[in-house]
Amino acid sequence: MLDERLDVYALILADACMSGRRLTRDERESLRDGGERAAESGIGLRELVRQQLAEAESVRAGLPRARADHLLSVVAEAVDAFAEGHERAQRLAVRRQEAARREFIDDLLYGRSDLGRLAARAERFGLLLSQAHAVAVAEGPEPYDDGYPTTRGIEAALVARFGDRHILLTTKDGRLICVAPGDQPEVPKFFAKQAYAATDGGRIAIGRAHPGPGGVVQSYEEALNALDLATRMDLDAPVLHAADLLVYPVLTRDRQAMADLVRTVLGPLRSARGGARPLVDTLAAYFDTGCVAAEAARRLSLSVRAMTYRLDRIHKLTGADPGDPVHRYTLQTAVIGARLLDWPEREL
Repeated sequence: MLDERLDVYALILADACMSGRRLTRDERESLRDGGERAAESGIGLRELVRQQLAEAESVRAGLPRARADHLLSVVAEAVDAFAEGHERAQRLAVRRQEAARREFIDDLLYGRSDLGRLAARAERFGLLLSQAHAVAVAEGPEPYDDGYPTTRGIEAALVARFGDRHILLTTKDGRLICVAPGDQPEVPKFFAKQAYAATDGGRIAIGRAHPGPGGVVQSYEEALNALDLATRMDLDAPVLHAADLLVYPVLTRDRQAMADLVRTVLGPLRSARGGARPLVDTLAAYFDTGCVAAEAARRLSLSVRAMTYRLDRIHKLTGADPGDPVHRYTLQTAVIGARLLDWPEREL
């Protein structure tokens, strides 16, 4: 096949030199096709050019002296045409590879493919789905894609730090995603550190490690749920671990029971001047600071006296004392429920 292409190339060179003309459009397209087929055959551009130059030397030996001077310009045209075809094939191959990778990522994160076939495809991308995997997801002030400098920078840092450890870095829905072996917890932690810096203070969630091909989906969903929970609960931690947030899904599993708790325990706060929101925020700050009134007051930009007044007002309206360990759990659970259910802004 290669010999046939070189024979056609030699005939084109000889004819163009003998007539002293430039290459025709059809000849250039024929050479482009030859460069494309060479790339598909695995012949590199450097090797292809070397073969062309060697064939040009053979053609020059058979040309009259008066016609040989035109050979250089014809070879330059031919090399350009070959290179265009070769690059065209390379771009097409890259696009196909990117499409295959994107399809694999979608199937991997959503579990939409046969697990056995998915595991076989995963090996092409460096993953061994028979092992447990943990997924870390980062989101920032802007959406990210695979080709973005932020993504490439984080990937370069991971490769420099860990080398080839069956790690996959990708993007999905504008978020950065790192899939790492479950027995290497240092990888998601390092990714979180790099992503936090690269996204200018973004938020990262790390799912628990789960085994098997379906483990990636499970860990990914845990990370996404943690990010959603952080938004709804106004959690300010830059890195969230799904394992630390397991209580919240338990609390919200029976939504009707949680709504009833919020209405019963916190409902009386609606009668306060200014409504329930300021007092719910007071309780949230109080519990978030470990029930330290002075620190809670600072967070709310209140005086300690005003904070104490609010806590007393809550006690009178609800009958539950935030400072009493017996009442504290009920109040704190109700506040968590109010955050999750967006109360009092949303009716229950």
